[in-house]
Amino acid sequence: MKQSLTELQTRDLQHVWHPCSQMKDYEQYPPIVIKKGQGVWLYDEHNNRYLDAVSSWWVNLFGHANPRISQALSDQAFTLEHTIFANFSHEPAIKVAEKLVTLTPDGLNKVFFADNGSSAIEVALKMSFQYHMQTGKTMKKRFLALTDAYHGETLGALSVGGVGLYNEVYQPLLLDTVRAQGPDCFRCPFQENPGSCQAQCIQFVEDELRQHHEEITAVIIEPLIQAAAGMKMYPPIYLKRLRELCTKYDVHFIADEIAVGFGRTGTLFACEQAGIVPDFMCLSKGITGGYLPLSAVLTNDDVYNAFYDDYGTMKAFLHSHSYSGNTLACRVALEVLTIFEEEQVIDMIKNKGERMRKLAKQAFEELPFVGEYRQVGLVGAIELVANRETKEPLPSEERIGYQLSKRALAKGLLIRPLGNILYFMPPYIISDDEMDFMIDTTKETIMQFFEEREGVSCSNDNQHCHL
Repeated sequence: MKQSLTELQTRDLQHVWHPCSQMKDYEQYPPIVIKKGQGVWLYDEHNNRYLDAVSSWWVNLFGHANPRISQALSDQAFTLEHTIFANFSHEPAIKVAEKLVTLTPDGLNKVFFADNGSSAIEVALKMSFQYHMQTGKTMKKRFLALTDAYHGETLGALSVGGVGLYNEVYQPLLLDTVRAQGPDCFRCPFQENPGSCQAQCIQFVEDELRQHHEEITAVIIEPLIQAAAGMKMYPPIYLKRLRELCTKYDVHFIADEIAVGFGRTGTLFACEQAGIVPDFMCLSKGITGGYLPLSAVLTNDDVYNAFYDDYGTMKAFLHSHSYSGNTLACRVALEVLTIFEEEQVIDMIKNKGERMRKLAKQAFEELPFVGEYRQVGLVGAIELVANRETKEPLPSEERIGYQLSKRALAKGLLIRPLGNILYFMPPYIISDDEMDFMIDTTKETIMQFFEEREGVSCSNDNQHCHL
């Protein structure tokens, strides 16, 4: 049955094309119009509230309408909102670059600003390719990426992505990427435990590098968590061994920390947990705490020096965006980085992550339709399956994750699924009571849904759900 629409919903559907959506779904389930945010909560036009358990697509770190960040943005807006960034600069960008160089792994001394995650990926890909062209390695024209990878929606980023849902239709337009089987700890082909394995699955990457390294310019990877693939998590040793392979075979290592950076994995940057330094680190999302679009690509002096020459040599990196180094976004990013320094945020993430892990394991691990609960830092994922013993996936055409998310919204919880994986990536300021609500409501939603399915018993002593 169609819902009656409010005036704003009607106007929205007349003109707005929403992202990552089949717009026909909105006939039965119109967009919720949000009027304000406060802390971890979003409030709609009827004053119903929803706990934002996905940080509004993984960008919000310190809550909606954060007083400290809002004040910094307001102050900057009355001074300078934006200026061309070619041949000009401004103090917020300079300070952000200085802090990023200090906070990221040693050796990443140069910062190139862009304005979203996909753009950062494009910058890194182009820089790596042009570097090799300008250092005499002209055969290096391809990239190596993992299965199930996600790196953005522009054509270059889609080319190194591995989730068919997003890039399959565009295959005729995409770069010829070398693809290696990525880590899958839930369905490990080596039957290893991620807590003790030696990343035997890195052999799939090495096989491709051994064969193609002379034509590969860079390997690109999401450190520790392949997010859009369903929050697939793997141990730091995989990154360590990949770094060794990239050095051995003379290819760049591009770390896409867009989703996992700024504390999400329990350290400021995921690469820290492997003790590695990538050749390029791409940052975005949380860099502004969910306030404004901004991204940055950090790289080393060796890469930078390959572009540094007289203009006539045409070695300059001539990539640009109108809003590169936007002053407002940089000022907000500066405030976010200052909050990390002054408020012991990493310790807070670790403490809340431990609490979330304990609550979630108690709530989900014994449920017969949960194949696994996994967590890194303050990112948790529930993998729903048809059979726990065989790990048989639920039928994708039934859109069970989507149905669960709608039910959760009716209870005041925003959890956007990745297929049949439900995940938590809440703002760091989430309180104990709010975390309890998030976990309890998710469990209640899952239990009620499966109990209503014909022929399904979801008591904890069952081994699986019969669909």
